[in-house]
Amino acid sequence: MDERILRARQREPQGLGPESPMLEVYRGRVFSVEVDRVLFPNGREHTVEVVRHPPSVVLLPIQADGCVILVRQYRPSIAQDTWEVPAGSLNPGETPEAAARRECEEETRLAPRRVERLLGLFPAPGFCDEELIFFRVSDLGPPAPDSTHRPDEDEDLEVQAFTCDEARAMVENGEIVDLKSAYALTLL
Repeated sequence: MDERILRARQREPQGLGPESPMLEVYRGRVFSVEVDRVLFPNGREHTVEVVRHPPSVVLLPIQADGCVILVRQYRPSIAQDTWEVPAGSLNPGETPEAAARRECEEETRLAPRRVERLLGLFPAPGFCDEELIFFRVSDLGPPAPDSTHRPDEDEDLEVQAFTCDEARAMVENGEIVDLKSAYALTLL
């Protein structure tokens, strides 16, 4: 059995009520999993498993010509390359706006001068507490010469601009299979 599971620890529940702390049964680099019996508002008790994931930013990088920038990367969970809008998790203590600027530089190698927060949504509230915070980033230019923002070590990205119509067609013809990206493109 994985040592991380064996070293389970107690943590206060987030949003599930003050009844008891949840038991962390797994902690990885990206998320953790907690399990507990929880008293629901209807008075019934149920076992719940919750994936804990920090909030993430989802970007719509828009060039001066109106084209949207997408990134292509390999996703081992589905064993294929995917076209997606740039996105990534917030670092501890980082604001969503700062994360949007950082992720834009890391994934597109462009720095946004304009960052507009659009909305936040929970993609899988039945089992995960991750919030996706959508941003339109524009007025893109080269990063500062001393910028330290680079793609993550496990990212091998292809960056390409598409017209909005081309990007939407990629959803319809199955080239974009990532739900957050498909939804983000409806915000254009």
